[in-house]
Amino acid sequence: MALTNLLRRIDLTTLQLFLAIHEERTLTRAAEREAIAVSAASKRLVELEQALGVALFVRKARGMDLTPAGETLLTHAKRMLLSVESLGLELAEHAQGIRGFVRMVANISAIVEFLPEDLRAFMQLHAQIKLDLNERPSSSVVKGVEDSWADIGICSSDVDTRELQTQVYRRDRLALVMREDHPLASRPQLSFADTLDSDYVGMHADSSINSRTHLAARAAGRALKMRIHVPSFDAVCRMAQVGMGIGLVPYDVFLAIGRPLGLVSVRLDEAWAERELLIVVRDAGSLSPVTQALYEHLCGAEQRAHAG
Repeated sequence: MALTNLLRRIDLTTLQLFLAIHEERTLTRAAEREAIAVSAASKRLVELEQALGVALFVRKARGMDLTPAGETLLTHAKRMLLSVESLGLELAEHAQGIRGFVRMVANISAIVEFLPEDLRAFMQLHAQIKLDLNERPSSSVVKGVEDSWADIGICSSDVDTRELQTQVYRRDRLALVMREDHPLASRPQLSFADTLDSDYVGMHADSSINSRTHLAARAAGRALKMRIHVPSFDAVCRMAQVGMGIGLVPYDVFLAIGRPLGLVSVRLDEAWAERELLIVVRDAGSLSPVTQALYEHLCGAEQRAHAG
């Protein structure tokens, strides 16, 4: 099938209808959702299947299911429609006088520890660029960049970055946080084994810190006494503050959140407490000019931090 012929026969309205049929599972409900006649919706679907030369749905009594070819189209249709939506957002930003728009996704460590200062410095140099920053676990950061709904991601080096290009963003160190009256609070540093008789307050199951903690416990041949899982670093610190257990957070998070709550920090004497955060992009050579500017700024953040 010739590419030019395919481009002429597939339009965004038809792709949106295809997505609606998949989600609603009936042609009638999809047509109602897209505000077109059922006959017109049926005609569009037939023409789409003819243009592609494959059947996209299997008609069953309980609804319409995608064929393998339909599954393939679904992946591309979502990406194309998302690109059009992003195009609209970026053009709207230009109409308002903003010269660029960058979509970022990062894990909570990067957002709490480093991005506030790094993004402030960038925005001072590029006042007319707008950023959209979302927080996700590291594995979802990789997926977000892979699926093109984010231009730049920052994740833990623990996760599989697949085919994405990576650069080191920052390095940090995990530290134990606890009440000052905790039996371990007076120690200058601790091995992980020293802590395994204590109750833990842990981050959510998808966090890289949670994974590291459980792997270290298994390596020590001990069970981790995880008393409660919480969704954020401030929640870890608050739970530690009321005596629910000890927590493991990046040291800079302790400085920003834990110390103001009256907690103390004890160094964890373990190699795995040292971490790297990575910048991930699909292709650094094909980034837009504004995204490239932010990418280069973030790639130099660790060097600037040490120089300062």
